[in-house]
Amino acid sequence: MSRYRRASFALGLIAAGVAATAALTPGASTTSSQYPDFLQPCTAPGMPRDGLCGTYEVWEDRQARTGRRIGLNVVVIPAHDPQPELGAWTYLMGGPGGAATPSAQGLANGWQRESMDILLVDQRGTGDSNPLMCDLSRPDDTAQSYLDAPFGRIDEIRACADELGQEADLRLYTTPIAADDLNEIREALGYEYLNVNGGSYGSRAALVYMRRHPETVRTAIISGIAPIKFTNPLYHSSEAQKALETTLAECAATPECAEAFPDLRGKFNELIGRLDRAPVEVEIQDPDTGLPTTVMLDKAGFAEALRVFMYYMPRARRVPLLIHRAWEGDFTPFVDAGVSSNRGIRGLLALGMLMSVVCAEDIPRIDPGMIDAVTSDTFLGDERVRTQMAACETWPRGAVPDNYGEPVDVDVQTLILSGTLDPVTGPDWGDEVAANLPNSVHLVVPGAHGVTGACVQSVTQNFVAAGSVEGLDLSCAADVELPPFALR
Repeated sequence: MSRYRRASFALGLIAAGVAATAALTPGASTTSSQYPDFLQPCTAPGMPRDGLCGTYEVWEDRQARTGRRIGLNVVVIPAHDPQPELGAWTYLMGGPGGAATPSAQGLANGWQRESMDILLVDQRGTGDSNPLMCDLSRPDDTAQSYLDAPFGRIDEIRACADELGQEADLRLYTTPIAADDLNEIREALGYEYLNVNGGSYGSRAALVYMRRHPETVRTAIISGIAPIKFTNPLYHSSEAQKALETTLAECAATPECAEAFPDLRGKFNELIGRLDRAPVEVEIQDPDTGLPTTVMLDKAGFAEALRVFMYYMPRARRVPLLIHRAWEGDFTPFVDAGVSSNRGIRGLLALGMLMSVVCAEDIPRIDPGMIDAVTSDTFLGDERVRTQMAACETWPRGAVPDNYGEPVDVDVQTLILSGTLDPVTGPDWGDEVAANLPNSVHLVVPGAHGVTGACVQSVTQNFVAAGSVEGLDLSCAADVELPPFALR
């Protein structure tokens, strides 16, 4: 028996009398026989015991439909309801370069399963979907590589492109192509509708999917918004500066923080000046070997590590403490924290896929004449954007649709989530997206990049259940508080 779902929706609400084309008997158990043959019970470590795993093949060149076929890694976690009426819930991972399926174990007990299947697909080029991995570290500098700007290693990036090019056409790993992959898998599984959830780069993936296949999206939830207009990484400097300024101002206005770290803004400016004049040697424990090692920290490494460190709560609340300790001359806590956060993010991302996306979709749309205006008077400066632009000159560039840079303006019911201290995609980007989506609402809560918590979950659940933003209660945001600053 197939478990293909077909449901009808009107004005974002579930219409009465809907039925699946091949509905299961109430109370029946879910087995792999109720799904297409490419899905079988999961056996890999880290996968939910009642999940279904498989590989779905697509043309690498979707337009030509000839040449290489690639396998996309798919996980389905069946709904508890044997006749789920809300379609499937799918998560689009950030990065670019992150894989969705590692989230399966954490989602196995999620609220989404009550009335929806959970569909996870490793986007082409990530996870187990023909991954485009680049290791830019050198044998003698693994710890140092976590502090150095990866896009400055042009020779290693060029070598990675040459190596990956033997097994993949690097021009064919863009977001629009991946959106069509997902739609093909949706059709193969028989879901008429998806409830799309994307964070960070995943929000762009969601927006692109919404534009290309709007009739298939019941609801969309996007957070840490990186819209089409967000030409990565042009705005990294200005967004990080806003988050830092807000953090420094909040510390100064909080008696305990102001007493522990007086004149923190002045100390930060002095610290940046010292690092700009000369790097410092810092002894840490190598995170890979566990052995003592010495690394060099310069201004660029400090700035990028600080930017990444501010991504998530509660560790972002250690920023005043780490700045103060570094100003005093003790850089070890900052470098330990920076290496750990950089290492964590890089370990999750397929750098080759990131390059294929950014070099095709973002870098060509950056006007070099804008760089100074956007990055001046920021602690990060222009180094990140200029090194990444140079790196893209070594990478094969894919094509994107002529209208790619235009705002997404579809009628999909959309919940937009932003954090007040997001150091990469602040609330202004959520406003920009909301202005073009007529059926959207923008919830801003205290937090960083990717907001969570009881309020966000409650609003999200209510939104998905109703299938509409109309009348959605957002009042709980007024009660959300940031964690206290770490003082020691």
